[in-house]
Amino acid sequence: MTKKIIALVDGSIYSHSVCENAAWIAARTGASVDLLHVLGRREGTDAADLSGSIALGARSALLEELTLLDEQRAKLQQQRGRAILEDAKAVFAEADVTDVTTRLRIGDILETVAEAEADAGMLVIGKRGEAADFAKLHLGSNIERIVRASHKPVFIAARGFREPRRLLIAFDGGPSSMKAASYCAESPLFAGLECHLLMAGESTPERRSKLDEAAALFASAGREAKAFVAATAPEAAIADHVEAQGIDLLAMGAYGHSRIRSLIIGSTTTEMIRSCKIPVMLFR
Repeated sequence: MTKKIIALVDGSIYSHSVCENAAWIAARTGASVDLLHVLGRREGTDAADLSGSIALGARSALLEELTLLDEQRAKLQQQRGRAILEDAKAVFAEADVTDVTTRLRIGDILETVAEAEADAGMLVIGKRGEAADFAKLHLGSNIERIVRASHKPVFIAARGFREPRRLLIAFDGGPSSMKAASYCAESPLFAGLECHLLMAGESTPERRSKLDEAAALFASAGREAKAFVAATAPEAAIADHVEAQGIDLLAMGAYGHSRIRSLIIGSTTTEMIRSCKIPVMLFR
């Protein structure tokens, strides 16, 4: 099911966790890993015109020096990118995962990810990027963009790695949450994990029937999923269940059943990624 994993690393404090989680996924599924570091097209360059109203000869000399500086910065960024990839690959070696390739790309991250994920089964990315310590209440700038654009499950790593033992699927009866339940029921990634299905909010006969249908997916795969219903709002219900049940991994749809797909992912999804201290796996 997961033939290849794309792990996005950026040198942030989350990169090590990205690699540990990707190594765990690869070891359980037999998937290969493609380590990807993307440099923006303008990264390491300075587009400002510093020549001002300097005389022609001096301006030419200055522009030549600025061009050389830009080239040096670009080379340093590429050297740093290769170092990040080598450090990341070493994490997999420590975990005895050897089917790992590294790729350094220059370009738009969405275009690069779209190309890379064509033959992949999953993306793994950190919750926040290089400015993590300065933006603890904010998501990494690329997460929502990648989730909106990706057609594959996206595994969002928390800051630290802990091997998952208990999985919670936040279930609302919609297509994306049913897809999450089906994936988790069938994938070897979740074999042996204690699986919980949680439905929050109003418990109508129709929604309860959907929850039973999701639990039946696990039964048909020879696994068990414990079903729970909470009358509180989804954000509170999920947070409380994670805390009370010692959940290690949260799986959920990127869009709510009743939410129009707009330019942002569902508010519950965003809140869970922001507030949960455990990895979150998103399905579209």
